Amino acid sequence: MKTRLLLPAALLAVTTAVLPAPAHAAPATAFDLQAHRGGRGLTVENTLPAFARALEIGVTTLELDIALTKDGREVITHDSKVDGAKCNDTAPVTPGDAQYPYVGKLIKELTFDQVRTLDCGSEAQSDFPGQRTAPGAKMPTLAEVFELARSRGANTATFSIELKTNPAGSDTRPAQDFVDRVVAEVARSGFDRNVKIQSFDWGALQLMHRVNPALPLYALTDPTKVYPFSPWLGGLHPIGYGGSLVKTAKSFGAVAISPLESLPPDGSVQIPLITRSMVDEAHANGMLVVPWTPNDAATMRALLDKGVDGIITDYPDRLREVLRERGMPLPTPYP
Repeated sequence: MKTRLLLPAALLAVTTAVLPAPAHAAPATAFDLQAHRGGRGLTVENTLPAFARALEIGVTTLELDIALTKDGREVITHDSKVDGAKCNDTAPVTPGDAQYPYVGKLIKELTFDQVRTLDCGSEAQSDFPGQRTAPGAKMPTLAEVFELARSRGANTATFSIELKTNPAGSDTRPAQDFVDRVVAEVARSGFDRNVKIQSFDWGALQLMHRVNPALPLYALTDPTKVYPFSPWLGGLHPIGYGGSLVKTAKSFGAVAISPLESLPPDGSVQIPLITRSMVDEAHANGMLVVPWTPNDAATMRALLDKGVDGIITDYPDRLREVLRERGMPLPTPYP
């Protein structure tokens, strides 16, 4: 475990060491204010009420995660297994269902109808004081989120769909299933120009690029997934790109890299992972930098000073205030 944590640090060191000194202009794009899981600091995550509230506040992007059920339907959830801290059983989909209760089961082993019996809106998360609940909320589908945006007239809203595949285990369906389902749903949505695809599984992103090269790819990363022969890198080796994660991601068509903002993820120590040199390197390669998941104003300001192109946050309202104080354009609210 220690070796795995040290190797990413070495790679980051190599990445920053080989960079040119002068800053490079960012690709021409508006700042991307992303509501992480719909803005889970404000409303229980990955629910239609969360996405609705984010649209009301005004965000650039609704960030969301998908899993696939046994029968190949997508549901919006961060977890491969039904988490009892977020979802409650209500009743079996049919009397005597041997798989009931569903809490604790893998999503891939449950049918869509079984998953949709769950109440995933009644449990507030203690990590987010004041989080609004949404009793009775189901795990939504992509079509339902697209329809929500359409009903609000949110024609400029974008959607960042994270493929929650796991190349290091067997707790999800194969990446190809995710790619095929998402491509089909996006094609049906009418929002195909408003969608971007993200994943920690760079092999899944490569599959996506082969199936639909028009969909922009955002390469998520954190140090625990970057080590020699890591399954998360999709067969790629950063050492072959001078130790640069930016150039590794660019090699398969990614338009952005989305690194963890600091270690540890809970922010208890705050060891920053985003440097001005990393941002400059990305911009020099025509790529964006959109880190996750800073939630305090001071960190947001520091990242803006480093030139990032967007921020994925649990508190989109806080990020709007930081942008407002700097006189930056704000995303359109859709009440």
